[in-house]
Amino acid sequence: MKTDFNINSIIRDNIKKLKPYSSARDEYKDASSFNMIFLDANENPFENGVNRYPDPQQNLVKDELSKIKEIPKENILLGNGSDEVLDLIFRAFCEPYKDNIITLPPTYGMYGVLADLNAIENRQVLLSNQFQPKTDEILAKVDNSSKILFLCSPNNPSGNSFSKEKVEYLLDRFNGLVVLDEAYIDFSTQKSWLTKLEKYPNLIITQTLSKAYGMAGIRLGICYASKEIIRILNNIKPPYNINSLTQQKALNRLQNYSEISNEISQIISERKRLKKELECCVNYIEKVYESDANFLLIKVDDANKRYQELIEYGVVIRNRTTQPLCENCLRISVGICEENQLLIRALKAIQ
Repeated sequence: MKTDFNINSIIRDNIKKLKPYSSARDEYKDASSFNMIFLDANENPFENGVNRYPDPQQNLVKDELSKIKEIPKENILLGNGSDEVLDLIFRAFCEPYKDNIITLPPTYGMYGVLADLNAIENRQVLLSNQFQPKTDEILAKVDNSSKILFLCSPNNPSGNSFSKEKVEYLLDRFNGLVVLDEAYIDFSTQKSWLTKLEKYPNLIITQTLSKAYGMAGIRLGICYASKEIIRILNNIKPPYNINSLTQQKALNRLQNYSEISNEISQIISERKRLKKELECCVNYIEKVYESDANFLLIKVDDANKRYQELIEYGVVIRNRTTQPLCENCLRISVGICEENQLLIRALKAIQ
């Protein structure tokens, strides 16, 4: 149990003093009051399905997530995409022009963008050649102004999961917040770190409905953390940050979890098949990296050339050759069976 972490010691002073905005639905939220006349929120009274403000706490969606993940809803915050969740974390805990974060390239680029946006120094420590955290080098970068360590596992763009021992090592020794981005966890052989929230009060886990849940278009990100951290983030989030249409779409999808589970199984099966095909059938592919995500990172002879050739065959993938440790690497999202077959044909045709 990590006992030396005090959340109050890293909250920005202005956030501690902040009086959160109280919306009409925060002040009156009796869900059973179907016969009430609502004249409190300056809404258009003519019913059209979306003329009323949405539930500011997204209770029905959180109820479903709580059942699926076996996490109390008090430990859940929803954002307009995971990027809003990450931005809220920056704004609550990082003092502009003073504090710093630590990121581990190659990784998700928005950590650095949000650091720049919030005027926070981004101290980078490259992953190892095996795409694992260099724990001692990370801790050597830490000072009293280091507020957040970002770990993306499974990592984007490499696709691998971080060593459990290395993550625990960092959780035990880093006295700021450890944000563990689990956007791709549903495709992984490793278990989520959600079961460790009580053990590590400095742990924040972010997930999303954009990947395994197939709802990238509705923009719904999820944050799991201690009740204290969730309370702080709730105090600063916009009052109605998740609209009614998004909440309803998410609820409908979550209530059909068997369909989601079936799709995840198909993607994992296709990932295995695609990896095997890429390794044995295309001679200019030098390496196909192991993946716990819904994509594969491959190293080729000339990434810029192969990327453009695939475009000409009508196949769009991601060129990652400019990223650290990813020279001449391409990232391929796993499609449905027919799409993957077309990809293989195109790759063979341009040999």
